[in-house]
Amino acid sequence: MSAVLGWPKQARRKDTWVQRAALLALALLAVPGWAQTDPAQRRSGRTFMGPDTQAMQRDDSLNPAMLWVAEGEALWRAPAGAAQKSCMSCHGDAAASMRGVAARYPAFDATLGRPLDLGQRIRQCRSTHQQATPLAVESQPLLSLETYVAHQSRGLPIAPPDDPQLAPFTQRGQAAYARRIGQIDLSCAQCHDAQWGQRLAGNPIPQAHPTGYPAYRLEWQGMGSLQRRLRNCMTGVRAEAPPFGAQELVELELYLMQRAKGMPLETPAVRP
Repeated sequence: MSAVLGWPKQARRKDTWVQRAALLALALLAVPGWAQTDPAQRRSGRTFMGPDTQAMQRDDSLNPAMLWVAEGEALWRAPAGAAQKSCMSCHGDAAASMRGVAARYPAFDATLGRPLDLGQRIRQCRSTHQQATPLAVESQPLLSLETYVAHQSRGLPIAPPDDPQLAPFTQRGQAAYARRIGQIDLSCAQCHDAQWGQRLAGNPIPQAHPTGYPAYRLEWQGMGSLQRRLRNCMTGVRAEAPPFGAQELVELELYLMQRAKGMPLETPAVRP
């Protein structure tokens, strides 16, 4: 298949997302389009996993992501930066002050005139209020803080802000979800709306509901943000992925959270 698509010989590897996406592309040649998932059929990615992985997520003593939650709590309480303030200095007990916050992100930032996701808001707070160097994107400290904050909303329904300022960004995210990209020429919708429940190289194709991020993926052996997952999918279809923090990724996050409105937040989730 690599030779047919003109890929260099050295790029051929067994069991890669490139090959998996190519197989799916061939399967989709007979699909005349895509239809959005019926809201009545919405399912969390958890329901597509095997019983052992589901049990790992349910039991906090088995869930490896709880190590990141614990580190996030320590960071929440630790003074940082020139201001020598902790997150707790401003927000107090996270169990109370952060309850429901993650369910409402991405949210519009009036100063910047665009939406920010939760990780970006944490970096902004660290820079502005703690006068500290922002935590590096996708770093363990940032993922730990984001996971700890999101964990306070576990079980609450996802509730995207009813903010008209978000409308154009959500529309662009929806367009990106439907746009075919990469050498494999696939869109998010073709996999996660038209083919959910099917299997790709032995793995189930879930619906695109970001109910558990940051999530611990067994494939990664660690935590990762929703942006990391989106970028993995993009490179899997042989498309150039935007850098972490790019507005295109935030807009896609915004649309995905709109699709998942009302579904319970599961952070920290465990995925294959």
